[in-house]
Amino acid sequence: MNSLYIKNIIFFILQQGLVVGLIPYLLIRNRLSPILSDRFSLFDYFGLVLILLGLLIALYCVYRFIIDGLGTLSPVHRTKALVVKGLYKYSRNPMYVGMLLVLIGEVLFTGSLRLLVYAVLVALAFHLFVIFVEEPRLTRDFKSDYLDYMNRVRR
Repeated sequence: MNSLYIKNIIFFILQQGLVVGLIPYLLIRNRLSPILSDRFSLFDYFGLVLILLGLLIALYCVYRFIIDGLGTLSPVHRTKALVVKGLYKYSRNPMYVGMLLVLIGEVLFTGSLRLLVYAVLVALAFHLFVIFVEEPRLTRDFKSDYLDYMNRVRR
């Protein structure tokens, strides 16, 4: 079980860290010092709350992958069971929702149009990935269980 925690932490840092950490930083790194040196506005605080909320949601989803799915975020070490508990009772993709909340929070915190465009592109990529890759794979892996889950829970 400990190895699942370690693998998930590594995949979380590599995958989510790249999408909501490194790439946004590279997009706004020249504007970061002035942003951090100014007084924080209400948008800045709201952005920080969304960033924290999104990270908590994503980390909770990783926990569910370990406990319920007995697997990882990585396609190399897929979950062995369909994860339908916790936030997965309300959304089939709460981890993507969490990551998008982080990006929206970053947009609000930085006020960056470049980061807003990136967030929209990431949302579109998530959507297309779910439709064309993830849902067909989960249907193949979990058959009628996933089809029943799709009928019960919104994307």
